[in-house]
Amino acid sequence: MAFKIGIIGTGYVGIVSGTTFAETGNDVTCVDIDEAKIEKMKKGISPIYEPGLERLMVHNIEENRLKFTNNLQEAVEKCQIIFLCLPTPPDADGSADLKFVLNVSRDIANIIKNENITEKKIIVDKSTVPVGTSEKVTNIFAEVLGNENNVFVCSNPEFLREGYAVEDAMKPERVVIGTSSDWVGEKMKDLYKPFLRSGNPIYIMDEKSAEVTKYAANSFLATKISFMNDLSAYCEKVGADIDSIRLGIGSDSRIGKRFLFAGLGYGGSCFPKDVQALNFSSMQEGTDLLIVQATEEINRKQTLRFIDKIINRFEGDVEGKSFGIWGLAFKPNTDDVRDAPAYKVIQNLLDRGAKVRVFDQEAMDNTKDKFGDKIYYADDMYDCIEGVDALVICTEWSVFRTPNFDKIKELLNNHLIFDGRNLYELKEMEELEFEYYSIGRRVVGK
Repeated sequence: MAFKIGIIGTGYVGIVSGTTFAETGNDVTCVDIDEAKIEKMKKGISPIYEPGLERLMVHNIEENRLKFTNNLQEAVEKCQIIFLCLPTPPDADGSADLKFVLNVSRDIANIIKNENITEKKIIVDKSTVPVGTSEKVTNIFAEVLGNENNVFVCSNPEFLREGYAVEDAMKPERVVIGTSSDWVGEKMKDLYKPFLRSGNPIYIMDEKSAEVTKYAANSFLATKISFMNDLSAYCEKVGADIDSIRLGIGSDSRIGKRFLFAGLGYGGSCFPKDVQALNFSSMQEGTDLLIVQATEEINRKQTLRFIDKIINRFEGDVEGKSFGIWGLAFKPNTDDVRDAPAYKVIQNLLDRGAKVRVFDQEAMDNTKDKFGDKIYYADDMYDCIEGVDALVICTEWSVFRTPNFDKIKELLNNHLIFDGRNLYELKEMEELEFEYYSIGRRVVGK
């Protein structure tokens, strides 16, 4: 059966969830307070770069299954299932800021009360929220509507990978539902049935377990990355090759091949804040998660260690030197620059008096908002490195994997590359006579 679904918040999770729910035949109303953003989305313009998303948006708008509004009341009155896809940014202490989730929940409760709405409603925490949030939201509805009400709150964490979000939403490896209501469980199963035709599982569990599942998943994946990054320093010291080690351990099915790539650190909208939030929550309960604490600290140090490679190569003085930065987004196939390692590299170089030129396929506009006229925004990857003293690679976009090395040598003042993503083979760099610094591998051409 088709559902009438409300999506509150059209950030990364909201717009992907809303569009893919519409694609399976549901009537979806997306709500956002940003009127200019709403008008763009009505025209089929996606607020984020995500492969395949804009095409699906246009199709479902044309089919009248996907609508956009800034009128929350319209969605509350119309929709049976309402997803809260709101930001939960980290506070200064690392805890998740729940003000958007809790404030909107109260707004919805007041609409239900003032409009005397009696139909059953399911309020779904889709945002990444700390344990106990479903209970807090439930208490708000009880406070406004009384303990006996027709609002049911459940947790449904998302597991979308930026750059592959449409694929992940349409063909999820698993769906997690946190609810103590059999009725809610059956409704959510019906909603997700079209996405699970290949037999992937849907897990019904209690609300708190669902909330922890999301944080645990992201923190575990971040831990794999930080383990390899921590190991990379040791490899450089003893002369081992982190990529060879990755292949050696990744072929073990108990470990797996994914998230074992060493680099200059993870970033994005999920790993940094979720690791911080789980750290904070565990310390609040007096059950410190020491591995998760180490994961966060290693990631912080890894970017600084990469920056040190650059600074040390120039004997501590990069003032007046120029650097071409390839890649600004925290990962390829997205324009997301939240906690991007590239930004930390750029800021450090600027603080030391260096000149910076940058290029990224999708993240240039977001970077202009951050750095303004402090850096040069190149027209293409080769314009980025014309006359610079070194090339610095921060994001593994596919176009950077097979460049014209002869052209690079012509454009660079020095045949010098700092590769934060280990894109190139050491033997090839030797043959091409580059001075080449990477992660967890020996230096070439020094």
